[in-house]
Amino acid sequence: MTSSVDTEKIELFDAHRPRLFGIAYRMLGTRDDAEDILQETYLRFHSADLSEIENSEAWLVTVATRLSIDRLRKASVQRETYIGPWLPEPLIIDSAMSPEMQAETASNVSLAFMVLLERLSPLERAIFLLHDVFDFAHAEIARVVAKSETAVRQIVSRARTRVRSERARFEGDNASRSDLIRKFMAASYAGDEQTLMSIFADDVALTSDGGGKVNAARRTVYGNKRLTRLYTITTSKYRERLHAELVTINGEPGVVEFADGEVFAATTFLVSDSKITAIYRVMNPDKLKAVIPSKKKCDRLSQS
Repeated sequence: MTSSVDTEKIELFDAHRPRLFGIAYRMLGTRDDAEDILQETYLRFHSADLSEIENSEAWLVTVATRLSIDRLRKASVQRETYIGPWLPEPLIIDSAMSPEMQAETASNVSLAFMVLLERLSPLERAIFLLHDVFDFAHAEIARVVAKSETAVRQIVSRARTRVRSERARFEGDNASRSDLIRKFMAASYAGDEQTLMSIFADDVALTSDGGGKVNAARRTVYGNKRLTRLYTITTSKYRERLHAELVTINGEPGVVEFADGEVFAATTFLVSDSKITAIYRVMNPDKLKAVIPSKKKCDRLSQS
């Protein structure tokens, strides 16, 4: 039988769950890891004495953040042996999520932004996210990570310098980005080299994450001509077996591609001055298990 205290704990945890998931996912980059952090946080909360907790949100954020830092330290070592580039797991926002969860994962979570976060140490990443994404004050963060307020200010400044300057490059209008993506996909399926050349920036880069489980480039591919040739040869060659759908991935327009009806890639794009400057393509099947776009929210892209 559930006691009134247990019920109160469940209600308190559920109220803060979207914020906790938002922190854990941005820290770790995978849904499963984020859910593991939430489960462990809840277990600790369930065992705690509520009368000794002055602020439940602060307590939960502190536990989830510290667990995420520890998990990321271990993951960082594992990723050193990862085959090819490592990209975060795509997160598709759909109607199954609560409005609160959608709000927590609708911004500051793009694959491009999270790739930049990989430059930071686990502690730097946590402090930067809490301050610049979740709007925690320096004093609050100091209590969460058990550092002095002065140290937190220094870490925020250092992390911002490493991330913010490049982050500004991919702030853009989602409507125009969607139009450009449609144009890109249509040209790819048609093998239209001229159009692809016109919408790729000269130094465009393609980063593919196959995790050693599917055929994917193990290094980032650079250059307008190389990517144009790659897409006109591969996509147009198999066009009869493929279709693509425009969806919201990590809070921005992206594409989910299907081969013979099965999901095989989720792709997002970095756009600047109406040109595609970077492509992030997740192909590792372990990271695509949750990528099942809702038909009501998908825009099937033309293959003609």
